[in-house]
Amino acid sequence: MELRHLRYFITVAEELNFSKAALKLYTAQPSLSQQIKDLEDEIGVKLLNRTKRKVELTEEGAIFLEQARLTIAQAEKAVRLAREAHLSKQQILKIGFITTAEVRVFPKILPNLRMLYPNIKVDLQILNGNDQYRALKKGDLDIVFSRQSFDDPEIANFVVLQDTLALFLAKQHPLAALETIPLQALNDVNLIMSKASAYGIMNQAILAFFKQHNIQPHIEEKTENMVENIAEIEQGMSCSILPQYLDPFIKLDHVAVRQLECDLPTLDLYVSHRKHNNNAAVEKFLSVLAQQFDLAMN
Repeated sequence: MELRHLRYFITVAEELNFSKAALKLYTAQPSLSQQIKDLEDEIGVKLLNRTKRKVELTEEGAIFLEQARLTIAQAEKAVRLAREAHLSKQQILKIGFITTAEVRVFPKILPNLRMLYPNIKVDLQILNGNDQYRALKKGDLDIVFSRQSFDDPEIANFVVLQDTLALFLAKQHPLAALETIPLQALNDVNLIMSKASAYGIMNQAILAFFKQHNIQPHIEEKTENMVENIAEIEQGMSCSILPQYLDPFIKLDHVAVRQLECDLPTLDLYVSHRKHNNNAAVEKFLSVLAQQFDLAMN
């Protein structure tokens, strides 16, 4: 006797109609009738009275139906509990991040994390700073990588690395002929900046730098991401200030990367997590991160 025999019998007993039961079970009526007959032969009891007009449960069939339902319910519970036990071994770590972490952090630590802790499943979500903070506070995220340190007593923040900025411009741009760009040369140049909120902290740092050095470029806030910045640079005489880590990844024939005569600001990349998080995977992830980037997280 198999569980499917019990499921077949329960469906027939509930429908009291072999045709309807067969449709519900996605099987042929003759096959279903044979399955029920085989079940009756195996237990040696007639469970159903069949006539051309109707199907009825026998007294024995009613008792068997009650116990069959309990057996199916217990089997489903056993499956559920086994799956829950398996999932409990698979610790899920939910991480919110920005592009810098995807490029400069994850390739260095995720392979080690998987090797050391194969039961940790990492769920990655790209989000901007405000969305990250809300999700972290609610518990929808365990860890976030962002450009900001969250001013919240319940959240711990650590600087993972600093990104340096550089000037990206088309190779045919007159300034590309210089190895180092004088600050005053940026006056009135066409400078592309992203209008997306995800780049707000970088934009603020760049604008503060211009104000500090009394530089007034012609700024166009028109792109949604850094890939669009590069595409705009390729097409014309515009330039853009972007994280220098992009340089090895683009290597485009028509784009040059130059430093200014005065250092551009750096951008911190923070890792943040709730101080009272019961997810053991958080501590394991942070230990791998601290070892890889030589961080003190005490």
